[in-house]
Amino acid sequence: MSDARPDPDRLLAAIEREATEAVRGRLKIFFGACAGVGKTYAMLGAARQRLAEGVDIVIGVVDTHGRTETEALLDGLPLLPRRQLEYRGRTLAEFDLDAALARRPQVIVVDELAHNNIEGSRHRKRWQDVQELLDAGIDVWTALNVQHIESLNDIVGGITGIRVRETVPDRIFEQADEVSLVDLPPEELQARLKAGKVYLGDAAAHAADNFFRTGNLIALRELALRRTADRVDAQMRAWRADRAIEHVWATRDRFIVCIGPHGNGEALVRNAARTAGRQQAEWIALSVETPEMAGEAEARRTARMRALKLAASLGAEVCTVSAGNVAEAIARFANSRNAARLIIGNTHAAPWQRLVRRPLLDQLTAVARDLEITVVALPGLVRPPASRPTSSFRWQGYVWALVACGVTCIVAALLGSFFDPPNVVMVFLLTVVGVALRFGRGPGAFAACVSVAAFDYFFVPPRLAFSVNDTQYIFTFVLMLAVALIIGQLAAKLKFEAVTASRREHRSIQQAELSRALSGALSTEQIVEVATHRVAGMLQTRVAVLLPDAQGRMHTSGATDPALADLAVAQWVFDHERSAGRGTATLPAAAACYFPLRAPMRVRGVVAVVPQEDDALNDPDVARMLDSAFGQIAQALERVHYAEVAQDALVAMESERLRNSLLAAVSHDLRTPLTGLVGMADTLAAREGRSPEEQTMIADMRQTAHRLAALVTNLLDMARLQTGRIALRRDWCAIEEVIETATRQLGPALAQHVVRIEVAPNLPLCEFDPALIERVLANLLDNAAKYTPTGSHIDIIARIDDGMLEVCVDDDGPGLPPGATERVFGMFERGAAESSQPGVGLGLAICRAIVEAHGGTIDAGKSTAGGTRFRFRLPQGTPPSLDEEDKT
Repeated sequence: MSDARPDPDRLLAAIEREATEAVRGRLKIFFGACAGVGKTYAMLGAARQRLAEGVDIVIGVVDTHGRTETEALLDGLPLLPRRQLEYRGRTLAEFDLDAALARRPQVIVVDELAHNNIEGSRHRKRWQDVQELLDAGIDVWTALNVQHIESLNDIVGGITGIRVRETVPDRIFEQADEVSLVDLPPEELQARLKAGKVYLGDAAAHAADNFFRTGNLIALRELALRRTADRVDAQMRAWRADRAIEHVWATRDRFIVCIGPHGNGEALVRNAARTAGRQQAEWIALSVETPEMAGEAEARRTARMRALKLAASLGAEVCTVSAGNVAEAIARFANSRNAARLIIGNTHAAPWQRLVRRPLLDQLTAVARDLEITVVALPGLVRPPASRPTSSFRWQGYVWALVACGVTCIVAALLGSFFDPPNVVMVFLLTVVGVALRFGRGPGAFAACVSVAAFDYFFVPPRLAFSVNDTQYIFTFVLMLAVALIIGQLAAKLKFEAVTASRREHRSIQQAELSRALSGALSTEQIVEVATHRVAGMLQTRVAVLLPDAQGRMHTSGATDPALADLAVAQWVFDHERSAGRGTATLPAAAACYFPLRAPMRVRGVVAVVPQEDDALNDPDVARMLDSAFGQIAQALERVHYAEVAQDALVAMESERLRNSLLAAVSHDLRTPLTGLVGMADTLAAREGRSPEEQTMIADMRQTAHRLAALVTNLLDMARLQTGRIALRRDWCAIEEVIETATRQLGPALAQHVVRIEVAPNLPLCEFDPALIERVLANLLDNAAKYTPTGSHIDIIARIDDGMLEVCVDDDGPGLPPGATERVFGMFERGAAESSQPGVGLGLAICRAIVEAHGGTIDAGKSTAGGTRFRFRLPQGTPPSLDEEDKT
């Protein structure tokens, strides 16, 4: 075991970290499983306590969600005024980052770390505001739910069926100086929800039926507890490493199963997997490579690799280390991972082997007294052949050792006339070192024995006999043999460590070259070319890269040989995000092994590797190298993908801007002559005394002029809405009057339909722009009239729902095509592309823009009669009282 001195590199890193933390603010996160557990309440309670202690603490932003007990805690706390921002015709209050930086309190409370800032703010995310506050040396307190952590977002979405879009990178949570877990049992949280202490009104009932189900709350609670425990475990391990604490602290159930060179590895792994499953413990499969294993039989190496592969498939973390002493290596590894237990197998060593070498159990108990060691009896195992090599190289080593000793005898005979026999011994020792370096431990030991025998036979009187006249030479022989054996073993060990270091250095260089090449790749084709050639060079084999098309179907890229890839297997790997093919348990008949390219957001492709041997990819070092390489390739593909998306978005935005400018200019120039044309058409239609043919022509001309004028008006309105140049003229209006005006305006279009109006009694006034909402209703009614047959019903329904004014326009027509409920609100989109109805598809886009400018929502769906329902909802607001109106 090493001494208890701290690592100098760790000490230097700790000093640099402390220097950085001295000028940077501290981040404290109040962490919980979901909304309603009391994070904000606990945070404000702690803030009141710190304020009473004389700490300069300020409330930057807190959202109480209408909870009275939380609002009561804000009384007496200094509040930072919020910044007022205009967003889609509404004035919203946001956190004022500049005011916080100018105020520079000791501590500032910034609630809802995952909040998305509105347009016009300096940063898109609130956690970026917090980062700037911390960089300015201000301590920040904030609150966060487990579903907002980026790496857990998809897991929570799979549990609850709800995918939140406001997320925080994991590094922000990990870099927090303090995390305070706020926990509440599911039963108490549901009781708070029913009492209206989490959400109000119908929102509470909706949450109880969906997100706040008991199973969801239990799973979210476990995720929050585990995430906090992982953080605490990492802090504890860093503390032990900084202070060079040798003994293990058994704070977490984690054990190591040791896979040796014997044939019982797979049975031992299965036993460890059952133990981990029963105890819900983390487990690590560890293999220690020693110099003795340099000449390991192929059958034993294959069995060991197969056991490690089985451990990985059963959920273990697989690690391989190189060391001269197995027991010390295991103890050091267990200390570094803070594992309190070891599981080893009973090796059934013969009695003479126990005399030569102490059993591993005895060595472990000597060097790791604080570890719990479990020995698993594994009787009746069929082991692979002990030492039958598959090649003749090992026997060649012994032959060359014998030849080297013979050559040394000749050289020593030539030197014997000039030097005394004790000096000639050095030549034999040099031969032993050379043999051990070249051929390993066994031939080195053999050369040591042969050298002692040759020295006695040829150079010690009486020569050409193994007898000795001077008994002092017996001591010389024993010492020579001991020195030769020690030097040979040390030389073999040095060679093993040098080869291991060289192999790892080579792999590190290859990884660095791959990373450098990928960082310079600017297109998908370049990444595929780099990946194909670099990975093939790492493994000295053939490699193919397959990528999905827009529909998720796999295809070979330009730099890939199509003969190497089986598209069916690659598609399965891409869909299931699991390895398959040769050497795996899935589709093993394939000629190649297929690996998914997992990026942070999704799988970006598949790599096909054709190994030279079935077990070539089972080596843990090779597996880790491939995982790292494939991760870099996947991230490079994702980087290029998002760069292309950003470029396409930039081009689309510029094209949209130019199109809007052109439409606005053209529409403005057309509006004046169209106004005159519409006026003349109306004048001609008003005159009498014309023939029926002339009246029909004039009516058609008038209808066409009005349609063209409406189209130009829509184009102008859309351009103004998108540029934000339309100001809302809000007023307290009755929706009944707007409905009546819209239906009267659409009288000719609705004449062939049955229109029914259903307005809830005693409907209160609502605040909106009556002209624009009338335009919304007119567009919806015109849309219903166009796409429904003559004589169909059109229903207009208005009511108050959950504090919102809800207006529905229903029809009993054919309805929208599948998948068109969201698409129809796009610009120049129509419900049916083959429709013969006139129009360019701007009406619904204008409706959405107007409704969202009011802070409302609009959607499409299926009506109760089987047709189409368009529904928009507007904030009801609070009408002014009569006293306030009298004062004004």
